[in-house]
Amino acid sequence: MSDFRPFEITDRPLDPAPLVAYVQTPGDGAVVTFAGVARNHFGGRPTAFLSYEAYAEMAGPVLAQIAEEARARWPIGRVAVHHRVGRLAIGETAVLVVVAAPHRHEAFAAAAYVMDRIKEIAPIWKQEHWADGEAEWRE
Repeated sequence: MSDFRPFEITDRPLDPAPLVAYVQTPGDGAVVTFAGVARNHFGGRPTAFLSYEAYAEMAGPVLAQIAEEARARWPIGRVAVHHRVGRLAIGETAVLVVVAAPHRHEAFAAAAYVMDRIKEIAPIWKQEHWADGEAEWRE
């Protein structure tokens, strides 16, 4: 795990196992893993696929900042976030948020907070490619 980075933007498929291995310590009674997955619709409109773009040099530090915000709010341990960029087929994982904590309530709350903040401030953009051939950038 020497080359593992807890906050990463990548064009490779995401695997939660290295993130779980990184965050989990003997003092943690909970590890929450959230996977955001490309779905086949948005707002009642069929989606063919998604594409993501990011300002990677800025996004990694922003993900780390969000993890620090979560640690300031809840008694949690390590946090890891990987976000995928490029074209994603329906069913592929776009983002992984993994949080370890001594107790589950804090781990769940922190994971939800991290995901919400990613959508609010991370320089990562999603484009919906509709089944009818049109495309639209989404917030």
